[in-house]
Amino acid sequence: MAGERAETLDRLGAIVIAALPACMALANRSSPVVVGFAGLLLLAGAAMAGRPLRALLVAPLATPLGLAALAFLAWCGLSLAWSPLPVLSLRTFSEFLPALAGAYLVARLAPPHLGAVAGPAAWILIAACGYVVADLASGLMIREALGQRVAAFAFNRPLLVMMLLVFPLTAFLAASGRRRLAALAGLCLAVAAWRSVSGATVLGLAAGAVTFGLVRGLPARAGIGLVGAALLGALVLAPVEGDLLARTMPESLHQRLAGSSTRARVAIARSFGAAVAADPWRGAGYGTSGRFQETPVAERIEPEMRFMLAVGHPHNSFLQVWAELGLAGATLASLVLVLTLRGLSAWTAAARSTALALLATAGIVAFVEHGAWQAWWTAGLGAAIAWLRALHYQSDDLTDER
Repeated sequence: MAGERAETLDRLGAIVIAALPACMALANRSSPVVVGFAGLLLLAGAAMAGRPLRALLVAPLATPLGLAALAFLAWCGLSLAWSPLPVLSLRTFSEFLPALAGAYLVARLAPPHLGAVAGPAAWILIAACGYVVADLASGLMIREALGQRVAAFAFNRPLLVMMLLVFPLTAFLAASGRRRLAALAGLCLAVAAWRSVSGATVLGLAAGAVTFGLVRGLPARAGIGLVGAALLGALVLAPVEGDLLARTMPESLHQRLAGSSTRARVAIARSFGAAVAADPWRGAGYGTSGRFQETPVAERIEPEMRFMLAVGHPHNSFLQVWAELGLAGATLASLVLVLTLRGLSAWTAAARSTALALLATAGIVAFVEHGAWQAWWTAGLGAAIAWLRALHYQSDDLTDER
């Protein structure tokens, strides 16, 4: 009896994960609730089935990667001690941690149960893309009828979450012989992204596709090195990104990308880069980007550079880590990234290439888009990692069968 109940809970958790694209399309901040609920269902199922939760959830935290991630989180928490905006920092932390916990539960517990819902998950993603395209084509009449905010950018978060999911999901489908469904899901998302105003989704999909194509034919070490160099370079150069772009980006390119507000983005990067230069070691404190213009370090940079500190965040997660957590935070983030990449060396080619494509996709969006601690993004990453780990296990099983 307990076994049947555990199976039911596991199945429900997997179904909730599969439904994530539809939930986000209807409510674009819902991913933390959806992923958190799925995580609790899977946790209850695992406990009822008597699975070794210590090995599943605690032991990974004692590995080098787990310890590095915990050290990074500890530094985030410690930085609250010198945050000049403690209420803002605590609020940001209180939103991020539950989303991170839900993402961790799903990433660790969901993979064995996702195979049964891979097909429905693809059709749900296709339907969500169809809804986005139809609503945009109608002038957002559906959103208006539902009493939701009538704005095209409201679909940006759902599309970005679907962008994270599509690479591991379609790779899982392709590996199980459902190539046509995988191709259809990828095509529908590409159409929805192109039809939308989310340039970041288009950029992320392109980066992931190019990365997958490049690393698929390379030896493991070369592929990992290529993606690792790009991501570590983005992190290391983040404090001087604004100055580099200001010197090298031609006016003609600014005009061509006028819709992406490139001039403003360069100015924002320069302002936050100046703040990092003024306080490079420990940063202003976790979560302070929301009102960075009020931090003491803002008073130490030139007046003309302060205006852009009021935008809410640097639109570059790598730069945000530097500004809020300083060199120590950036070093720990680098360590987490290096250890993550090292772990991929033992994966099969298909799973490793998909993982590197996902890293490139998430990395380039983090480089140009939202704040680093967004709960909806964190939850979406957790669901994507769950599908990725399901692909990894499936690839191992197929290799064993051969």
